[in-house]
Amino acid sequence: MSTAADQLVAPAALTNGQQSLVVATSNGQKEQREPQQQIENSKSTSPKPGAMPSLKLNKMPSASSKEKRVYKIVLTGGPCGGKTTGQSRLCTFFENLGWKVFRVPETATVLLSGGVKFSDLTEKEDPPTPTTFVYKDLPFAAPEHSLIDLTASCPRCLAKAASRPNGSEAYKFQENLIRTMVQIENTYFELGNSSTRNCLIICDRGVMDASAYISKDKWEKMMAGNKWNPVEMRDNRYNQILHLVSAANGAEDFYSTEDHACRSEGVDLARELDYKSAAAWVGHPYFDVIDNSTNFETKMNRMIESVCQKLGIDIGDRLQATSRKLKYLIAVLPPDNAFPPFQDFDVVHHYLQSAGPKVQARLRKRGQKNHWSYIHTQRRPNVHGQARIEVKTQLTHRDYMNLLAQRDDAHFTIYKKRRCFLINNQYFQLDIYKEPGHPRCKGLVLLETYSSLTGDALKNCMPKFLNIVKEVTGDPDYSMFNLSLKEDWSTTKKFCRTATHVTDATNGVSSTPLACPWLNCP
Repeated sequence: MSTAADQLVAPAALTNGQQSLVVATSNGQKEQREPQQQIENSKSTSPKPGAMPSLKLNKMPSASSKEKRVYKIVLTGGPCGGKTTGQSRLCTFFENLGWKVFRVPETATVLLSGGVKFSDLTEKEDPPTPTTFVYKDLPFAAPEHSLIDLTASCPRCLAKAASRPNGSEAYKFQENLIRTMVQIENTYFELGNSSTRNCLIICDRGVMDASAYISKDKWEKMMAGNKWNPVEMRDNRYNQILHLVSAANGAEDFYSTEDHACRSEGVDLARELDYKSAAAWVGHPYFDVIDNSTNFETKMNRMIESVCQKLGIDIGDRLQATSRKLKYLIAVLPPDNAFPPFQDFDVVHHYLQSAGPKVQARLRKRGQKNHWSYIHTQRRPNVHGQARIEVKTQLTHRDYMNLLAQRDDAHFTIYKKRRCFLINNQYFQLDIYKEPGHPRCKGLVLLETYSSLTGDALKNCMPKFLNIVKEVTGDPDYSMFNLSLKEDWSTTKKFCRTATHVTDATNGVSSTPLACPWLNCP
């Protein structure tokens, strides 16, 4: 019989065929291309549940062969952010592309609609009535709630009730709710894996959302009791997280609680919930914040655009590509107490031997507390040499160890501490280079973000507690490929100086022609 931890990990390993592919031409336009080389199964037999077949890199499939893709996303965010509309728009868009789309319902709503009342789970006495109710009797409830709300089934108040000293029943229900969520999601993930078409699975919130509304000690107790860990729950389980910022944060005139039976938060509380919801996912490698800097229609288009960019789907002129990757040199790392809440990861990059001077391959190992995720990335020009193709594949530990035998001795292994944090509705990654490495990397700290903002709007959202020396987007001196070279830059022939910028399946399109095809390596 599988444990809760087994149920959680299993779907994360079923990544066969989930490769990211995109092409960027020299003028910044994206084109869809068939890769000339892909990572594929080494065995034709079906893998065991929770395991991934061995991989090899030396077989060249025909140009007509295509891998079926299963892509799992989470839509999260505070009240009135557009999640319901976003689900519908994504569903319509991808079904029009011929994809199969599954929409995983919000588990809390499903269970609580069955008659569970959080007051029944925390209070020994009879539930309050209109004649006996006093607000202080339920201090864990939201002040905006009406009496009907208080005695009904609000998921947020249930989570708050679970954090109370006498909330053991609510705590247990919250734990079972997460287990149920995992099982419901697993069911849809299996349906996606068995589908004959490309499949998009949209989760209405994910397992990490529960951590936003429960105390840290209770959450850690729950994780330990179920043998859960954040790398599996947050990083490996879902391919992408989309946080739709509440209208209470930046579009207050449009914030409304009307026509929504489960929403009664005021603007201030909605802002707080929105921030907590985003903070729960800080650390996911592909976490996109869709803010209210544009009108709602454009916000929905930006959401779809973000998913298409990650998948490498050519959207033509239907959606305007706006986001681009930015990189900044930081003078010195400030103390930890200067940062907003953050997540730290250990990251290790290995460059691999490649088929030619214009082809790059590398491995990335990323994790916390000895729990890891593994990615193989390969970049190459297309047959005309005018664009770049990139394929990303999630690996098992076994495949990662096998591929390490192909390490390129011309490059140092790159060791980093990657700090992820959210500020001003902008998601940042701070790469702190660690030893051992080339002396050129000593003390190097680089800040990266994706943004469609420019000018003062971009400047105002940057972290004020960081001393930014300069922007180094596209500067070959700060390319990870060049930084890892063992030879001196003045004598090596491997240093990248002239080429076009690359757009990969995790990056936006840069508006600036760049010098090196391997610049801004994630």
